[in-house]
Amino acid sequence: MKIVPAIRFSITAIVVIIAAVVARLLWNHYMYSPWTRDARVHAEVVKVAPDVSGLITYVGVKDNQEVHQGDLLFEIDPVRFHHALEHAQANLDMAKAAIAVADADIKATEANATAAQATYLMRHQESKRRRDMNQYATQEEQINTEAMAKTAYAQWQATLADHDQAKAAKAKALADMESAQVAIAVAKLDLVRSKVRAPIDGYITNLDVYVGEYAHTGQAYMALISRHNIWIYGYFEETKLLGVRIGDKVNVRLMNGARFKGYVESIARGIIDNQNKAGPNLLADVSPTFNWVRLAQRIPVRISIDYNTVPPDLLLAAGLTATVVLHPKIKDERVQN
Repeated sequence: MKIVPAIRFSITAIVVIIAAVVARLLWNHYMYSPWTRDARVHAEVVKVAPDVSGLITYVGVKDNQEVHQGDLLFEIDPVRFHHALEHAQANLDMAKAAIAVADADIKATEANATAAQATYLMRHQESKRRRDMNQYATQEEQINTEAMAKTAYAQWQATLADHDQAKAAKAKALADMESAQVAIAVAKLDLVRSKVRAPIDGYITNLDVYVGEYAHTGQAYMALISRHNIWIYGYFEETKLLGVRIGDKVNVRLMNGARFKGYVESIARGIIDNQNKAGPNLLADVSPTFNWVRLAQRIPVRISIDYNTVPPDLLLAAGLTATVVLHPKIKDERVQN
């Protein structure tokens, strides 16, 4: 009769021990195993904004539409940019014409300067000869020849000034030509940029542009979500980071039940510390109070998706919630890799 109570006690003890072991294992799994239910699907998002301003004359896409790189999204009225290009081309033609005129002036003034120099040298020699023949030349003749030499010299200097002015006019015309060439390049670029095209393959979302609106340079009017560059951010508690390594395999389960695989691509190196903000004099602003309930901080871990394991009919949208479970490599495998 004493055997029955002993058996009951033994069974109860074994059950309690097993429950304690299971509870301990579950606690360790929950607290320290590298997994988290706080994960989100992220994607590369391009804010589509025009590089020029103007009236929108055409919108070629709809909200949530799939587009490919180079597809026309919307167009800004190109008339103004055509006029700017024509104006710049006209300025270039004027500059080229001014260069031609300046070249002709340079040649003419150079010839005039050569002729004026020859005249001056002749007048100067005549005046010198008259001075040397003092006993044969009258004073009036000497004065006249000297005045003619000075006049010839002044005319020579004037032609040299005209020659310098012609060269300066050519330099200005060359600068105007370069400026017009730059203006043409800018006008052509503006004309091309008046058609806003998709920079990547993806999906249009949050479309906020319509025909007749005025588009401002740099203002985003739609978002373009990449169809190729999608990843997952898992926010792991700091107590679980010891089990996280780059390259670890990951199982991903979305809230809709879809499952696929991936691997750890990188681990964030820092997050904002809300309890240590800089004061007005750049000193630490430390709060005098302390919260006795201390929660583990969550560190972002970037997970690359293995697209070969993604169900073909699965819609991967940015913002989806996921649960990720890591499978750490053993030490020997990490050393080999």
